[in-house]
Amino acid sequence: MTARRCLPWPDKHLRTAAAPVTAITDDIRAIWADMIDTMEAMPGVGLAANQIGVLQRLAVVDASSERGQAVRMANPEVLHASVEPREHEEASPNLPGVSAKITRPRAVTVRFVNAQGEVEERDFVGLWATSVQHQIDHLNGRMYFDRLSKVKRDILLRKARKAGTS
Repeated sequence: MTARRCLPWPDKHLRTAAAPVTAITDDIRAIWADMIDTMEAMPGVGLAANQIGVLQRLAVVDASSERGQAVRMANPEVLHASVEPREHEEASPNLPGVSAKITRPRAVTVRFVNAQGEVEERDFVGLWATSVQHQIDHLNGRMYFDRLSKVKRDILLRKARKAGTS
C-alpha cells in the first residue's frame, strides 16, 4: 500500500467528525493498510482516517516496541475509562514541531469493529490507551491541544505558527 500525506493544521477535515463505517470492505481494508504505512513512515503509534482526509471512523494503533502489531478499528468508542490518570507528551503529524503533556485515563475498554467485521471489546493500557483515546478524539474532530487550557493552547499554536507549521 502507500503512505499518505497528513493534512496540515488547520485543514477542515481535522475539525470534522468522521462518519460511521457501515461495513468492512476491501476499500476499508485498503485505507487501513495505507494508514498503517503512513503511521510507520511518521513514525507514530496511531493514526485516524481524517488525518489523511478520509472522513470515516477508522483508526489504527500500534504502541508495541517491536511494531507490526497494529490494531485496526472501525467505529471505536470508549466503554470504560480508569480513574487513574496517565500523563504523556502528545503530538500530531498534522501540526509538526510542537507537543504538549496531556493527561488521560491510564486504561480504557474500547468497543470497535475489527478487520474481520466483528464487534470486539478490548482493554488498552499505558501508551496503547493514550493512543486509542487520541485517535478517537481525531475522529470526533478534536485535536490533542483542545485538552489544554486556553492559555496553553494559544501558546502552543503561536509556537507552531512561529515554526512555520501552521
